Amino acid sequence: MSQITKKAFIHTLGCRLNNADSALLNFRLLQAGYTLSKKLTEDTALIIINSCCVTAEAGRKSIQFARKARKNCPHAKIIFTGCAAKDDSNMELPVDIIVKDKKSIPQILDNKNINTIEDKDIFTEAAYGEFPFQSRAFLKIQEGCNNFCTYCIVPYTRGRERSRSFDEVIADAEHAISNNFHELILTGVNTCQYFDNGRTLSDLIRKIASLKGDFRIRLSSTEPKMDNIELLKVIADPANRVCRFLHLSMQHASDNILKKMNRHYSFAQYADFVGKARELIPGIHIGTDIIAGFPQESDEDFDICCERTRSLGFANAHIFSYSKREGTPAAVMTGQISPEIIRKRAEILRNIAAESSLKFVQSFDNKELPVIFELQKKDGFFHGWSDNYIEVLKKNPASPGSIESVQVTLKQAQDTILFAKT
Repeated sequence: MSQITKKAFIHTLGCRLNNADSALLNFRLLQAGYTLSKKLTEDTALIIINSCCVTAEAGRKSIQFARKARKNCPHAKIIFTGCAAKDDSNMELPVDIIVKDKKSIPQILDNKNINTIEDKDIFTEAAYGEFPFQSRAFLKIQEGCNNFCTYCIVPYTRGRERSRSFDEVIADAEHAISNNFHELILTGVNTCQYFDNGRTLSDLIRKIASLKGDFRIRLSSTEPKMDNIELLKVIADPANRVCRFLHLSMQHASDNILKKMNRHYSFAQYADFVGKARELIPGIHIGTDIIAGFPQESDEDFDICCERTRSLGFANAHIFSYSKREGTPAAVMTGQISPEIIRKRAEILRNIAAESSLKFVQSFDNKELPVIFELQKKDGFFHGWSDNYIEVLKKNPASPGSIESVQVTLKQAQDTILFAKT
């Protein structure tokens, strides 16, 4: 079969863990003789949709792309995988195959018998991450969640907590470094729960940091673990090369709603951990997720959430409008909030988040930051990200994809972005 007829395209939706899963799929497809395409084209032979269903909107976009792919590439083989593939209601999708286990895709394409993969506490991928069109490498280290928050579908789609083999993660990190990636993003559903035969996330970070090369380590979104002061010390130690960044999903700031969500902390515990992080790691980017309009959220609960969210001064806050996920306890709770009220509350929280984000960015005006710029220009500039996840624009960086120390200045014309001084 010619190279053209074996052109593959992967469309990834959702979280950084999905990006890491797609990178592993890239490796498997290359091993199977496919070439990888950055864009969907008429001669694409294989389309894989790595779907998301964490929100109703994400699920809708996944299905929408499947329909678009079938319309634009009627002769391509289309595989639908990812979290939305676990939902039986998607079985009428205009695709050729719905695959729940991403690892089995090469076997399916080759018409081989599928080996059953055991759901163990420690798992292996038997693949490296391949990132042909990216400047950062996403390393999958953990899978699944045991928290069962009442609004969340993830434990039902990704299963229980389990960790990737320590040695395989190190090998994957070495592979990324050897391919000149200068930022390694450790990702999972709940990265703080990483555990392999007594070795924790802190141990994993220290081992990766000891590898030779010019790179830094970033942690993807994590579930709050309030007793994990050891992790903060690891991030604070420059020898460990960890970016000054923590995205801690708060979800709400009212203890009443946190209990209904089955979150395992109080606001006071969360705020105390954030305070310790800022004390140990000056300039750290603290990001979060907040859900507006959770069932039974009273006006008082919402006012408390707004006041406390403002007090924490997040560098970034993703605000989600609550949406029902069928199969979760919250979907059948009494006291569902009307869509109109949810929209209004989400908008108020977004305004608070925007104010806090701007203040964080402004605090670095005329400072020097280590930045990795993307590989290609966009709108006349190379866009890059500092270690504490501030977007920086520069016309001509020294070496896109590498860590570059730049002095930055805030331009009022785009008041949430720092520009590198020339």
